[in-house]
Amino acid sequence: MHVYDVIIIGAGVSGCAIARELSRKKAKILVVEREEDVCCGTSKANSAIVHAGYDAKHGTLMAKLNVEGSRMMPQLAKDLDIHFQVNGSLVVMMNEDDRPSLNDLYENGLANGVEGLRIIERDELRAMEPNISDDAVAALYAPTGAIICPFGLTFALAENAAKNGVQFQFDSEVTDVAPIAGGWKVSTVKGDLETKVVVNAAGLYSDKIHNMVTDDKMTIIPRRGDYFLLDKATAGFVKNTIFQLPGKLGKGVLVAPTVHGNTIVGPTAIDIEDKDNTATTQAGLDDVRAKCGTAVKNLNLRQTITSFAGLRAHEARHEFFIGEVKPGFVDCAAIESPGLSSSPAIGVMVAGIVDGILHLEDDPTFDGTRKGILDPKTLSMEERSELIRKNPAYGNVICRCETVTEGEMIDAIHRVPGARSLDGIKRRTRGGMGRCQGGFCSPRVMEILSRELGVPMDQITKSGGESKLIVGTNKDTL
Repeated sequence: MHVYDVIIIGAGVSGCAIARELSRKKAKILVVEREEDVCCGTSKANSAIVHAGYDAKHGTLMAKLNVEGSRMMPQLAKDLDIHFQVNGSLVVMMNEDDRPSLNDLYENGLANGVEGLRIIERDELRAMEPNISDDAVAALYAPTGAIICPFGLTFALAENAAKNGVQFQFDSEVTDVAPIAGGWKVSTVKGDLETKVVVNAAGLYSDKIHNMVTDDKMTIIPRRGDYFLLDKATAGFVKNTIFQLPGKLGKGVLVAPTVHGNTIVGPTAIDIEDKDNTATTQAGLDDVRAKCGTAVKNLNLRQTITSFAGLRAHEARHEFFIGEVKPGFVDCAAIESPGLSSSPAIGVMVAGIVDGILHLEDDPTFDGTRKGILDPKTLSMEERSELIRKNPAYGNVICRCETVTEGEMIDAIHRVPGARSLDGIKRRTRGGMGRCQGGFCSPRVMEILSRELGVPMDQITKSGGESKLIVGTNKDTL
């Protein structure tokens, strides 16, 4: 058995944020993940926004960590070299009868400590957003609302944690957690591990891990959200993130820009049973279609390049559950929206709880910075030419839609933790995220993965496990 100070179960954005914060201390830390990479669950499929913090009910942990996390995000984005933009958000009111609800949201935001909140009326709203609906009456404006790349944030947190000594173990589903003398035994499909402290950051499966150690049972409900992602030709359609104020017709869907120039539309909120079912449905997408034109006009869904669904870890009390539930067992459970926005503050809070248990010593060698994958498109022509002269791989464009080069993909593979699948490359470099959705570049990406990882082409997967793309060769059939 391998003995650790801390084992974190789950390599989503919360688990990776916790790992990075704990790497400030002298400790032997392991992150175990059931999937083949970080950012394979809720963290990979969401609205990609940083909520300002006006929505969560005042006095809840969810509200507190949302505002704290939102305040931390700009500096974190600089330190970790990730895409982040403060673009503001608008909650649009479509009926004057809903004015009390808009005022309540404003007052809740003020109580939560959100800076700069104000209610704007029709004329100012239309001046800010030309594509706002003609029926819009007023809106709550939050200038601190922001957008981010959820993949980039999660990978950056993981890489920075690894840089500071944190270990990662993938394809390692946890089958049992049991108390032992001085700590816990964590059983995985790859064997048993021992640790002084367990942190349960298992997302949709955090109830399963929680219920292994306590009779105070928890139930996580997978809440599916369906989305449309529109082509970069829609860049600038909206500047702010546009929400609809819940009214007589229910809660609408958001329309928002992304940090990469797309437009995202959604989500639905449909409770399901299967925690691994991220398939979109016709009914779900039709629901988004029906609602997305309420707060905005001229939205062209024919510009859609893909649709997808993500699952949120919903618990009936709609609250984060963070704390030591058994000696040395710390929950970080039921982290649904605004979990992405709250993740930096979640990391700090959970690391503080663990430090209170173990009384860890500060590590003076901790380095909280990370340099992202070099994108030649950000360089001047002279700088790019010099880069290609030194490393010709940066002149070989593999993904034409997003202009991603072989050099970027090689970098993504050899990082720690690095890409081992098509999805790993896609989320780190955007190779395969453009109009053709990998239809053109996937074979070349597979060749690069095969060469750099030293594995046969028929072992390369889309997303780990049995998601292999090659099932045989032409000669086998002759």
